[in-house]
Amino acid sequence: MAASADPAFESLLVHLRDERGFDFTGYKRASLERRVRRRMDSLSIGSFEDYHDHLLVHQDEFTALFNTILINVTSFFRDPDAWTYLAEDLLPDLLRRREGQTLRAWSAGCASGEEAYTLAMLFAEALGLDAFRDRVKIYATDVDEDALTHARHATYTPRELSPVPEAMREKYFEPAGSRFVFRKELRRSVIFGRNDIVQDAPISHVDILTCRNTLMYFNAETQAQVLNRMHFALRPDGVLFLGKAEMLLSHSSYFRAIELKRRFFRKIPSEPRDRRPIAAVGVDNLSEDEDLDVTRLRHAALMQSPAAQIALDQDGRLAVCNNRAIHLFGLSQRDIGRPIQDLEMSYRPIELRSHIEEALNQRRAIWVRDVTLLRGPGEQVSIDIQFIPLSDESGSPLGVTVIFNDVTQYRQLQNDLQYANRQLETAYEELQSTNEELETTNEELQSTVEELETTNEELQSTNEELETMNEELQSMNDELQFSNEALRDRQDELDHLNDFMSSVLGSMNSGVAVVDSTMKVLAWNARAEDLWGVRTDEAIGSHLFDLDIGLPLDSLRQPIREQLDSEPPESASTTMKAVNRRGRAIEVKVTLTHLEQQTASPAAMLVMDVLDDEIGSGTGRARV
Repeated sequence: MAASADPAFESLLVHLRDERGFDFTGYKRASLERRVRRRMDSLSIGSFEDYHDHLLVHQDEFTALFNTILINVTSFFRDPDAWTYLAEDLLPDLLRRREGQTLRAWSAGCASGEEAYTLAMLFAEALGLDAFRDRVKIYATDVDEDALTHARHATYTPRELSPVPEAMREKYFEPAGSRFVFRKELRRSVIFGRNDIVQDAPISHVDILTCRNTLMYFNAETQAQVLNRMHFALRPDGVLFLGKAEMLLSHSSYFRAIELKRRFFRKIPSEPRDRRPIAAVGVDNLSEDEDLDVTRLRHAALMQSPAAQIALDQDGRLAVCNNRAIHLFGLSQRDIGRPIQDLEMSYRPIELRSHIEEALNQRRAIWVRDVTLLRGPGEQVSIDIQFIPLSDESGSPLGVTVIFNDVTQYRQLQNDLQYANRQLETAYEELQSTNEELETTNEELQSTVEELETTNEELQSTNEELETMNEELQSMNDELQFSNEALRDRQDELDHLNDFMSSVLGSMNSGVAVVDSTMKVLAWNARAEDLWGVRTDEAIGSHLFDLDIGLPLDSLRQPIREQLDSEPPESASTTMKAVNRRGRAIEVKVTLTHLEQQTASPAAMLVMDVLDDEIGSGTGRARV
């Protein structure tokens, strides 16, 4: 942080980082402060303290501020000469080296997706559509969620597609109304996701990494941090593609220029960490003319080394062991001079003697990696073991040293990184879409004006449609009111007829029941209720043969079925013995009649007349 930085502004940046996870502390202060003040001016806020308070009260202000800070300026084939060089010189060489392999590209700071889709078109042109779908994965990341949402939809205006050659435009884009959309089956190979190149883990094993005009917004310290992540992301021969405003003059240890004018750089592979040990020499073997202080220093360095280390003489006896080896394998000074095969460590955690012999015979260092050492219940240590033959200045063999490097934390980090990468790739593959371009502030304002004019015209058109719809609804409402009145009159007529029929049925001295084609009871008059003891509300809707009455209905089943046929016989009568609701034996004449219904299936009417009552209760009629 610069000494002259405004404390209130720095406090605001810390608030943005802690509250929303956007760390702008690595951005160049001049341009960052200018953008924040632009947003403050639009709200008539004069100080950073007041704006900080405003953010605490108005949570939706974060979105507006981020949109002001994260100006996404991009286009298809931006700097055409550079893209031509990539297509004609770099891609063919890359495809030869990666023949039959998966190709991975990363567009960092992709904004609205034009550069990611430009990469996709170049790969598709070089490989063919089928090979592109099978072999290419393009990861496009940004911190601006709105820009990513636009990018996933992949829809662009004719003006935005003007830099795309006409042949490519026809081949890779399909019309969608007044806009054009990138072909869906190719879009699946372009995976968009949020990634902060300053804080988040980078995409790994990348062949081509494009990060154009993004580094220029960061200060030197943050640039170094980002470039280190990009160096890690690229494969050993990977290519970095920067913007015209960016150089790498001060970071030559990470990348070397392929074509400086067009800003192409190749990764300089990092050398593996040198883990060669200092020669393990016992104090007694030091020459007499060696300086005593140097001797003490060498001995202390060996003994305090964080890696466990032992040295064996030519006869395979333990000559030296440092403090870490003593602690890790339970060695002591009594073990000095003992053959290695007599020590437990010779076979725990792995058999050491075969590797020691191999190192001595081949006169070169031997590595054994990913060895697990159990130190206690539930405690595992991952170690890499190195066997290095030792010789004097004349090349005569002296023995061998064995170094046990504790890589537990590294393995855990590696596993966590692999898990995180798998999670990210899964998330990225589920997210597919597209977007429209955001240009410089001036172009954004002009585009906004055009959109507002279009919106105004659409609102006017919508208003006219709503007025027309309102008139139609009013007319429909009048028609519904008229229909409602007609239905009300019809209902009154039906109610009148129902009352009339109920009166007729109720005034009859015969028991009457009406059943439909499924033997469900449709009518049951008061006389039938009095005769058999079943109330009208119980009978109606029930199956006739489920009614518990004193009339033997089973013998009537077939005659009723005949009356329900489409061509029924004449009315049929039969006399039956029955028991009324009071338990008295009676003789009943049952007359069956076919009824036609205009809007339903035929029905049958049963008329039940009481002919005789054994107790002399008189004669009555019961109709169905």
